[in-house]
Amino acid sequence: MPDLSLPQLLPVVTALAEGAGEIALRHFAAPIPTTSKTSRIDIVTAADTEIEAWLVAEIGRRFPAHHIVGEEGGGQGAPANEAAYHWFVDPIDGTVNFASKLPHFCTSIALATADREPLLGVVYDPTRRELFAAVRGGGATLNGRPLQVTATAELADAVLTSGFPYDKHTNPDNNLREWGAFLTRTRGERRLGSAALDLCYVAAGRLDGYWEKDLKPYDAMAGMLIAREAGGTVTDYAGGPRPQAEDRGRYVASNGCLHAAMLDVLRGA
Repeated sequence: MPDLSLPQLLPVVTALAEGAGEIALRHFAAPIPTTSKTSRIDIVTAADTEIEAWLVAEIGRRFPAHHIVGEEGGGQGAPANEAAYHWFVDPIDGTVNFASKLPHFCTSIALATADREPLLGVVYDPTRRELFAAVRGGGATLNGRPLQVTATAELADAVLTSGFPYDKHTNPDNNLREWGAFLTRTRGERRLGSAALDLCYVAAGRLDGYWEKDLKPYDAMAGMLIAREAGGTVTDYAGGPRPQAEDRGRYVASNGCLHAAMLDVLRGA
């Protein structure tokens, strides 16, 4: 990477994530009107729009030759086919939580190569002041402290998390079968409402594993790097190493010990 030093870049991205968190908290303290995107449950708030616009402007000012993919604004900055580096920005991951005044949401920012290999990831939860971060090959941290996944070896002892797609009302491939399959095989399942934080919680040892379908790259790019750098494994449902290659990817994250067993359950669901 001749033009970027990832360790030197990390504090810059950290500051951007924390700035986005302050904007989110300002909105969170006030009434939060919503508008619908693809369905009544796929919503956006003024905070999503404001945070993304601010982040895109700040990243674009620093890196005008980079491409930026945002949840709300799509592709921005330099043309994708001309940029060596692509940013993936989710201004508020967990918008339904945010709009419901449930304090479990975050901003997710990732830098990747043009072929979507994550290089740097930052996920910031402003309500807990928790900043998860990773640089490829450099390990993962929470507020500067190293992260490590659990050593749980059996599904029967595991706590897993997942989510459901926005078209769950109309699409029979809505994760209900998979949820039911894991329900009788694990200690517990949780539905927390933020894919980025789910991945970070696997990295932090708060959860043993996670799976979800229909994730966009901006949902998962930062979190998957953080989980891997904490010693975890992240694949698609078939065990392939690049779920982020698909625009609607299927992600499985685990502590590594449980990964084969999780894939077996998903194949049989």
